[in-house]
Amino acid sequence: MKKIACLIIAVCISGGSAVVAQQSEVDAYKLSQTDINGTARYLSMGGAFGALGGDISSMYTNPAGLGIFRTSEIVGTVSLNMFKTNSNWNGSKSDMNKTTFNLDNFAYAGYFPTGNDEGIIGWNFGFSYNKLKNFNRQYTLAGKQKYSMSDYTSAISSGIPESSLIGSGSNNPYYGNTEWLPILGFQGGFFFPDVDFPDYYLPTFGGGADYTTLFVKEWGGIDQYNFSFATNISDFVFVGATFGVTDINYRVSTTYDEEYGAKDYLYLDNHLSTDGTGYNFNLGVIVRPTDYLRLGVAYNSPTWYKMTDYFHAEAGTYVDIPENSADENELNASTPSQSAYDYQLRTPDKWIFSLAGILGQNALISFDYELSNYSSTRLKDVDGRELKEANNHIRNNSQSVHTFRLGGEYKITPRFAVRAGGYWQSSYAKSVLENNEQEVFTAGTLPHYTVNTGTFSASVGLGYRFTPNFYMDMAYVFRQQKENAYAFSSVYFDQPEDNVYSTPAELKTNTSRVALTLGYKF
Repeated sequence: MKKIACLIIAVCISGGSAVVAQQSEVDAYKLSQTDINGTARYLSMGGAFGALGGDISSMYTNPAGLGIFRTSEIVGTVSLNMFKTNSNWNGSKSDMNKTTFNLDNFAYAGYFPTGNDEGIIGWNFGFSYNKLKNFNRQYTLAGKQKYSMSDYTSAISSGIPESSLIGSGSNNPYYGNTEWLPILGFQGGFFFPDVDFPDYYLPTFGGGADYTTLFVKEWGGIDQYNFSFATNISDFVFVGATFGVTDINYRVSTTYDEEYGAKDYLYLDNHLSTDGTGYNFNLGVIVRPTDYLRLGVAYNSPTWYKMTDYFHAEAGTYVDIPENSADENELNASTPSQSAYDYQLRTPDKWIFSLAGILGQNALISFDYELSNYSSTRLKDVDGRELKEANNHIRNNSQSVHTFRLGGEYKITPRFAVRAGGYWQSSYAKSVLENNEQEVFTAGTLPHYTVNTGTFSASVGLGYRFTPNFYMDMAYVFRQQKENAYAFSSVYFDQPEDNVYSTPAELKTNTSRVALTLGYKF
């Protein structure tokens, strides 16, 4: 262990309005992604309803599916979600579990026939609430790596004037352009000035810690309220449109610790909450050329969000210095309480192409292909000006995401049906991001991040009709998301010997979900 006997000068922290780092591609992706969600029937068939229709959840993907309805209907869905995360960091493994209970879906569909046998046969109107994303999970990375948070923060602070990191008198960094993490790192004792090179810094703890732990707790979700209408034209073409209002709330609390020997340590604690409201629209068409074949296409617009981040962080170090030394052995720093940052986010749009086959009176099969270009995600400041640096990273590091959904249903009796389905989704990250070949810029004082490397889901379900009007559906869904998790980013310089490398942990989030839907037709 490399120990520095002299720490930096005394810290003077001034209050005020904080600056934060811009959102990055990893942050934008996290806030843009949604899950397969809706009724238990929709879940059990992998969400493959783009051409099939006839399920209230199709309002969110292809609203033309609402035009299939020949009765009015009201439904509600609840679910039990069990999250298990497994991490493997340089051979050190850790598991964590979390269970939540949610109201996932509530919807009404109204059918209004025109009395015509041809032309416009009927109009359909619908309202639905869907929980599009559940952020709930917690995980731990524990182990060792070659470089420390001290190495990382000193590297990203290179070239920043020391006066911008201290903050005193009229030169207050909280009103300037310096990002928060270098300020916290300097004032918390993570690094100190290099006397030979002005505005360059040396790590207080050089090299990896004896033991490092990162605990992450996430919660919150994305809720959407859809208002839809559709029409049936001669039982041949079904056309629909949806306007959606979306609320997002994301919360994360992290604790990062590095231990050196018996007494020396470094810590960084973070708390971030993100709140936003947005809107979007969906358009869709289903064509039924024969009684046994349906074709569908839908366009889901971006969601245009106005967002606010609230954050608070604390950092500190302790170095065991001999008693006769005049240097301080403990330093601590924190951001002002509830520092805020306003910005705008536009998520990528989606195209959905679908095919469904009706196999006699008892069976059906359905397939959806969804294409979404995540490089089209955009971030803007509160006044609508593009955040060019962040958007350049999004363009360079993100790619199109391909999602394949497949589902089937078989009616054993007129009242009882069994179902199965699943989906697979590719990673949004280009190889340069997925393979850790460049620096990643994160928001605020949260240096940790994850890169999704792929998601798949498998599901089964049952449906029972108690009466011609009242029914119940159940579904079990297993979902696995694989990610590379980093405690902080690697940093690259012109001279490779100056680089700081961060080793990713393998992170798997397994979700087991049991959903129950009750519905009534009238």
